Amino acid sequence: MAVESHGFDLIPTVALLGAAVVAVPIFKRLGLGSVLGYLAAGLVIGPYGIGLFTDPASILHVAELGVVMLLFVIGLEMKPSRLWNLRREIFGLGVTQVLVCSALLTGVGILAGFPPAMAFVAGAGFVLTSTAVVLQVLEERGEINEPSGQKIVSILLLEDLAIVPLLAVVAFLAPIPEESHGGSRLIEIAIAIGAIAGVYLAGRFLLNPLFRVLAAAHAREIMTAAALLVVLGAALVTQLGGLSMAMGAFLAGVVLSESTFRHELEADVEPFRGLLLGLFFLSVGMSLNLSVIATDWPTILGAVAAFMAVKGAGIYFVARVFRSDHPEALRRALLMAQGGEFAFVLYAAAAAVGLFDVTINAVLNAAVIISMALTPIAPVASRWLLPQRENFDGVDKAHDLNGKALVIGFGRFGQVACQALLARGIDVSIIDNDTDMIRAAARFGFKIYYGDGTRLDVLRTAGAGSAEAVLVCIDKAEQADRIVEIVKAEFPLAKVLVRSFDRGHSIRLLGAGVDYQIRETFESAMRFGEAALVEIGIPEDEAAEIIAGVRKRDEERFAIQMAEGIYAGRDLMVKQREPTPTPLSPPRRTAQALTPETAAVAEEPGDGEQERNQRP
Repeated sequence: MAVESHGFDLIPTVALLGAAVVAVPIFKRLGLGSVLGYLAAGLVIGPYGIGLFTDPASILHVAELGVVMLLFVIGLEMKPSRLWNLRREIFGLGVTQVLVCSALLTGVGILAGFPPAMAFVAGAGFVLTSTAVVLQVLEERGEINEPSGQKIVSILLLEDLAIVPLLAVVAFLAPIPEESHGGSRLIEIAIAIGAIAGVYLAGRFLLNPLFRVLAAAHAREIMTAAALLVVLGAALVTQLGGLSMAMGAFLAGVVLSESTFRHELEADVEPFRGLLLGLFFLSVGMSLNLSVIATDWPTILGAVAAFMAVKGAGIYFVARVFRSDHPEALRRALLMAQGGEFAFVLYAAAAAVGLFDVTINAVLNAAVIISMALTPIAPVASRWLLPQRENFDGVDKAHDLNGKALVIGFGRFGQVACQALLARGIDVSIIDNDTDMIRAAARFGFKIYYGDGTRLDVLRTAGAGSAEAVLVCIDKAEQADRIVEIVKAEFPLAKVLVRSFDRGHSIRLLGAGVDYQIRETFESAMRFGEAALVEIGIPEDEAAEIIAGVRKRDEERFAIQMAEGIYAGRDLMVKQREPTPTPLSPPRRTAQALTPETAAVAEEPGDGEQERNQRP
């Protein structure tokens, strides 16, 4: 620091907060995103700006905890079952992208005159996209839970995990000192495996009992301290084992993803994650060495242009091979063409073992930082090249709502369901994530708030904690399951009513303990079939009797499937996260209940109707 004082020095803290508070709103107002604002603020107050800070590396060491907490939160979302479902994206798409881009960038380095080993490390470091930057951009644009966003998250996870084998490759490429021997490498590998096993075992068998004890104490600050202890403790264990801190945090998150305290942990860590990520971006901006850029600017700019262009082309090619359409592939290429924070780790390791000299290390680090600074501009570029995806003009986000009933989803189903509540004068809070629908509803006098019902923080601000009933009216079964899981875990006093997609979805919902579910397609089809009988001449009372028989046989078959876990001839594993209610006793298998005629009415798979363009 340029200024010193006795006791605790507030100048660094005030400078960091002031720079962020001034720069970030300006850059967000310009549409460039908060990340670029943090980087610019760091550059201004750093040693190559006005010089308020002379040692950005010391801040960077602390700020790296933001990346650690970010990966912990990602791990909490990555349940083992979800990781298995994303195996094609993580281990197929992710591995392919890393291999293809590494090969292409290694070729660029060799053409630039680097030795093959140096070219490979330089290219591989640039392949590791900045998880912090990309996720921040995705989160700000509301795309992180979309299918395209989930593919990007899967690739980022693979790239974050790839730092471990890449560090091993750097160690392998380094000249072996005479005093070292192969046994030491085996010991290091054994220690790393032991660290991973220790984090897993602690998370699997110790943390849930610990959190139960702490929760019984009803001290919120202790739960927050415990959440930070888990993140930092796991990071410390893997760091001592020779691995990255981020890997330990991610592994701890994955292990705790099935915990009943998962949502509480995520909420406790979230504020620290945001602050430390901002500090991370500030410190990266401080590290941008303007003197190196001034001296070798043609080399640096050439490296940035070549690496980003070639990497972007490789990403686009892989995306198209994996059957992404042109807009999605182009967005991914624009967003992921930069280097990332793990490049600094890899390049520092290469410099430490003698693969890079001081100048090459500085040039490559400057190229990575510039590429990271350019990344938040990618959404602006995509708006010029591709149609605009979302417009939030005239849309209010859910905040401090307190309706007696909370309705999630205002498509055709939600519109009809709300009419009875509104007619009775019940105070209803309604959220939806379709901005066009919200604006259309406003023209008819409905006040709908923007909010993603699959997020705990949104449900809290939407009033789920005070609502007597939560009505899940969306038409996406997976998202409905996610909402039910959160509401049952975090707001157990609220009654949960859910629109079911089909028979299998109904079974899952009942297993999850919802208070009421209805298969919309089935109910409307029953009324439709009854009307058809009447129209072709069947007396109304006979038609009603026929429909009642069909409904009764369907209920009997549903009870059998609910009890035995059989759905459409396949084993249906209804996994419970809470104590399972006693299932309905299966009726006696009668010939009538299992005839081919009954089986024909066994299920309605759901028509997947899209209702987003419908108006109230």
